[in-house]
This record gives sequence, structure tokens and C-alpha cells, in this order.
Amino acid sequence: MSVKDQKELQNYMDFLLPLVLDAGKELLTINSTDDLKVEEKSSPRDLVTLYDKKIEKLLIEKLKENYPDHQFIGEEETADKKNYTPQLTNSPTWIIDPIDGTNNFVKRMPICAISIGLTINKEQVLGIVYNPYANELYTAIKDKGAFLNGKKITTSEVTEIQRSVINYELSLATISTQMCNLYMSRLNYIIGEISGIRSYGCAALGICYVACGRVDAYQADALYSWDVAAATLIAREAGGYIIDSSGKPFDLMKPNVLVASNKKLADQYLERFAKADKEN
Repeated sequence: MSVKDQKELQNYMDFLLPLVLDAGKELLTINSTDDLKVEEKSSPRDLVTLYDKKIEKLLIEKLKENYPDHQFIGEEETADKKNYTPQLTNSPTWIIDPIDGTNNFVKRMPICAISIGLTINKEQVLGIVYNPYANELYTAIKDKGAFLNGKKITTSEVTEIQRSVINYELSLATISTQMCNLYMSRLNYIIGEISGIRSYGCAALGICYVACGRVDAYQADALYSWDVAAATLIAREAGGYIIDSSGKPFDLMKPNVLVASNKKLADQYLERFAKADKEN
């Protein structure tokens, strides 16, 4: 990437950071008795609150003012358009999840985050994931590394599945019987070998935890682009390996994703997942 391109991306980052921090302050003003105005979207497990809508609207409006030619893919904006599937183009595109981990947010659990990724020519080039409750700001620009609160981060050095801790997103098994069978089958193939398992209910943070070495792998199917657009770039810039859960190349717009601290560890998980998938 040229110096000019890097400077442009840094300008985007400098503009976006105050917006994200302000949005985080908005979340911190909420107290335990406030009405979040929770609504169901596609199912009881797919929720949206007043603050999801409010933060996404704020971010998109501010970005559009400064970058009127850019495109936007927002979780709540997409949900409002019935039978609409967003398409990624070569135009600069901001992919926004105003609150990733809405179910945690509704339960007043401080494991949720504002997530914004930027693509140019369909390539991930910038990512921000911010958990205001933990005061943790993850950032990355392509080819410039990944950072947590301004300090460079890297994935763990764990290369053996027996020593690894995985964030295995079991909550997604509730989507359907088919997904339940898939998740439980994969779990059966790894549970006796791994060192530990976690399930945080927030894709953006789960992947960022791989980036900073808190866990060694993350796996989830049936996600959306806004869940992973920022975090997968952050993990990649931290040295992580990102691939489709089936072993195919990772597709941002159809993210079934395995994120691991390195390829050697990813291959061990993929081997076991492949055996499990043959049963489904």
C-alpha cells in the first residue's frame, strides 16, 4: 500500500475515532432502570434496541457528511429493508454494527462493542472495535499492525490444539436444528482435546480476544459482515489466521469463520471440523 493510501486511511481513522468514543459515552450513560426499548427482529434471539438504532444513525450521518460518496452497510439499516441483501462494491464502504452483542447488552452484561470496518476495492483496510464498559479500543489499519488502547498486540504463540482455548460461539446453535447438530458435532470432535472453551456472545470481541492473545481461536458460522468486518482485520494484523470454517477462503459477505492465532493451529481445528461436518 502506497504512502498516500496509508495517509488517507490514517485520516479516516482520525475522523472516526472521536465518533466511536462519543458513541461509547452514550452507552455509558445508561443505567439499570432505563428502558432500552427492546424489539424482536427475525426471532426472539435476534434483538434490537433504541440504542442500536440511535448509534448507527449517528455514525452513518456523521460519516456521510464527511464522505458523501462512500457506501454504507449497517446492521439495523439492512434489517429495516425487507428481503434486502447488501452487496460489497469497489467503493469505500463502511460496515457498521452499532452494538455487537445486543443480547448481552439487553441483559446488562458488559461484553458488547461498537464495531466499524472499512473496505476499499472489496478489501478490508481499517477496523475499530470499542468496548466502552472495559475501556478497550481495538484498532487496525492494513499493513500497520493491530493495537489495543494504542499498544501493539499480537496473537498467542500456541500452536497445539491441546494447549489452546477457543471461543466457540455455542449461542448460534439456537438458530435451527441443523445448526444445533452442526455445532454439537464439531464440539464433540474438539472438547476432549482442547485446554478450554469460552462463549462470549459477541463476535467482534471474541475475535479481538484472539488478536490480543486472550484466547487462541474463535469459531462461528452464520454470522454477518458487520459482525466481523473490523475484528477479522484486527486479528489478521495481529498475526492471526482467518479462514472459512470449511477450509475455503474467508468470505466477508458470507462469514462462516475460524480465526486462529496461527495457521498451524487453524489446520488442527479444520481437520476436526471436517470430520464432524461429514456427519451433517
